[in-house]
Amino acid sequence: MSEPPLSSADSFDEPRPEPEPGDVAVRTVLPEEAGWRLDLFLTRYFPQYSRVLLRKAIQAGGVEIDGKGGKPAYRLKPGQRVTFTLPELPRQSPIPEEIPLEILYEDDALAVVNKPADMVVHPSRGHWSGTLVSALAYKYDELSSVRGPERPGIVHRLDRDTSGVILIAKNNVSHARLADLFQTKKIHKEYFAIVSGVPSFDSDVIDLPIGHHPKNREKMTIARHDPEAKSAVTRFEVLERFRGFATVRALPQTGRTHQIRVHLAHVGTPVLCDKLYGGFASLTLGEIAGKRGAPAKPRDGESADDFEAPILARQALHARRLTFTHPETGKEITVEAPIPDDMRRTLEAIRKYRQ
Repeated sequence: MSEPPLSSADSFDEPRPEPEPGDVAVRTVLPEEAGWRLDLFLTRYFPQYSRVLLRKAIQAGGVEIDGKGGKPAYRLKPGQRVTFTLPELPRQSPIPEEIPLEILYEDDALAVVNKPADMVVHPSRGHWSGTLVSALAYKYDELSSVRGPERPGIVHRLDRDTSGVILIAKNNVSHARLADLFQTKKIHKEYFAIVSGVPSFDSDVIDLPIGHHPKNREKMTIARHDPEAKSAVTRFEVLERFRGFATVRALPQTGRTHQIRVHLAHVGTPVLCDKLYGGFASLTLGEIAGKRGAPAKPRDGESADDFEAPILARQALHARRLTFTHPETGKEITVEAPIPDDMRRTLEAIRKYRQ
């Protein structure tokens, strides 16, 4: 005899058949789950739904706490009954592609990947193949599904042309715990940047809100008077100064879109070769070696091709280091990605010609 459909009287305290869209499920909050956010609580018991989809379901009234509506950030109390009407699942999944990945750290719960520049994290308009999630889908049999079938394993993201460390969750429990660490600012990110111009400070904290640019949909901007802007805080430290350039260590305290790029551009030192915020997209060796805005010509023994070809053709921003508490062992983990070749060669040229 088959199991009856789930109803508001059913509970997931005992093993049940896999719930389906349209079913109504109930979960009683256990003592050890006290203080959990409602959306994170639901991701644990309904891993087939992304956190974004669960938030939408909560906001649409599809989730009740003791018979009343709630918000995604509501903190649960022991003994409360959470009732969830399961929505339809989106039918999108990345196509696995055999793309080499540099794995910096890995265990049963998570992996840390050194994402190359010019790789989009997940499929989007104009970028349906060659993505990080396609590479992950090929390499791993199991990844978290908290953010939906189109973003397996993805806990956070990097811009397409930003290289470096990115954290991948292999199961939903680890994903939920890592996401909570990000939200509570307990994961520490460090970026390395080469900037155009020389900062007037040795170190600084920029605390300026970021919102959408009013005219350019691709850009973000400092938006002090925009009620929809989000607070953004970044700490900077100058590592080296050169004639017309500098290297910077950036420590974001929040995680807003384009945050480091917007803040550095605002203080007059945009990330090198950041076309969106700095105005130009590539740099040649001749331009580095030149003076007064004119590219230098090769000298005896130097190649004209080397001087004229771009030495850097993407924003010089690299996610260098990530420090976090392991979601299962509780140990502190620090993972570092080496400076990529294009940024390393650019820095060597700046050191040679711009001291």
